Amino acid sequence: MQKTERLSDKRMRLIPKVALFIWLLYSSNMWAQIGESSSQKLVAVYPEESDELLLNPGVGFTTFQRFNGDELNEGTDWTEGFPIEYQDFDGKLETNDYPQTTIAYHRINWRFLETGPGLYDWGIIDKALRIAEQRGQTLMLRVSPYEGGDLKDVPSWYRKLTGEGKSDTLLSKKWRVNPENPEYLKYFGGLIEALGKKYDGHPHLEAVDISFIGYWGEGDGMHLLSDHVRVGLINKYLDNFKKTHLIFQPLNGDAPRPELLVRGTKIAAYWPDGTNNGEGSDMRHLGWRIDCLGDMGFWNDFSHMLDVYPQDIVRSGMKDAWKKAPIAMEICGTFLRWLEKEQYDEEVVNYIFEQALKWHVSTFNAKSSPVPSKWNPLVTEWLKKMGYRFVLRKFTYPSKVGQQGQIIISSWWENKGVAPIYRDYRLAIRLKGKKQTAVLFTSADIRNWLPGDVIFDEKLYVPIDVPPGEYRLELALVGSTDQIPRVKLANKGVNEEGWYPMGKILVTD
Repeated sequence: MQKTERLSDKRMRLIPKVALFIWLLYSSNMWAQIGESSSQKLVAVYPEESDELLLNPGVGFTTFQRFNGDELNEGTDWTEGFPIEYQDFDGKLETNDYPQTTIAYHRINWRFLETGPGLYDWGIIDKALRIAEQRGQTLMLRVSPYEGGDLKDVPSWYRKLTGEGKSDTLLSKKWRVNPENPEYLKYFGGLIEALGKKYDGHPHLEAVDISFIGYWGEGDGMHLLSDHVRVGLINKYLDNFKKTHLIFQPLNGDAPRPELLVRGTKIAAYWPDGTNNGEGSDMRHLGWRIDCLGDMGFWNDFSHMLDVYPQDIVRSGMKDAWKKAPIAMEICGTFLRWLEKEQYDEEVVNYIFEQALKWHVSTFNAKSSPVPSKWNPLVTEWLKKMGYRFVLRKFTYPSKVGQQGQIIISSWWENKGVAPIYRDYRLAIRLKGKKQTAVLFTSADIRNWLPGDVIFDEKLYVPIDVPPGEYRLELALVGSTDQIPRVKLANKGVNEEGWYPMGKILVTD
């Protein structure tokens, strides 16, 4: 026993020596990596945070059947399903009583796109994409099979082709034709296939809603479909949109177990809950949307906010989908209905906004209807948290570096939003001199910058053609194929070109 104790004491005395050795080994290795910069002064920058409301790609409000600068819908009504009625544009992107946006949402019905069997009027979408770009927006798109009323029925040629009348014997009250008819998969599915082949990966197409059954394509009665039809229709999207984000709406409240809606389809592998990994198949992550944010009891017998969304987001395995794909939400009714008919007060509105943040919302379709002025402060603070919001907390770099030498940077960031960014923007460093400017791209994948702290370090080499001299070191989040700053940081001090100056650096002989 005594011998054991002495041996234990000896081991204890060795621990500080071992720890010191490990630290010295690590330190020497670290400084060896720093190399040339080890003898140089490091510049540490602590950028000042900004509380400004940022207008950034892929987050915030969307316009609906309209664009930045257009007049809003009047009262509590809105338009959808028809081709967009374009308004005269006076050059001003701001709209009274509505936030400026980076996304235009367009929802159009099947009958307007497919004018005859296999005959597509792509000019409708081409124009919407073009106008969105001109107004500083990307386009979010849904093609609905039909809505209510004769003017929003399925294409008239389709009824003639199938001989189907407007039957009351369908399994769902929100079905207008029989989706089990083979012609439905052939033609509506064919439209989606053609849509994907033409527009997948378009730089100004933000996302596409998966839509194929029920009024507005919102999925009513999806669980009543045979596996063959359900799988066939869903896979028309999955097989033909490999680059553009897809958003799915399975939380329509008409099925007791939403996870059964996707049984047997590729979608089951999209939910990152660990139960379905899609092993052996070409899987991407899939976002989701809800269409009635703010329903606290519109129809008296149930509430989407209390009786559907909280439960089904968890039961369907979708609660972690936000980590890889965007979450989109649409207002129930309009803000004016919330105020005038439902008589919501600020406490209720704030509760709704907090729930949306808890569910990691990135975009919100308020149907281009006015925001009551009394709620502007709540909306502004909500927008500051929606999606991503990057703050640079600390940035270090060497004060000087030799030609073709290493610039070793270290950075601490914080994402103060509730979601990551979903597009592949790049963190770039710019050396701006009197005679020459060089842009260095880092290896950072900012799509992995989840809410909270992020540490990113990198070694960058000074290009061979950069001559000795003094340079301003700047950084920015730029496009994936250009050197243009695209994403604003929640930091002060941005220059007129969209770059954030960190300080000076000397390139020596």
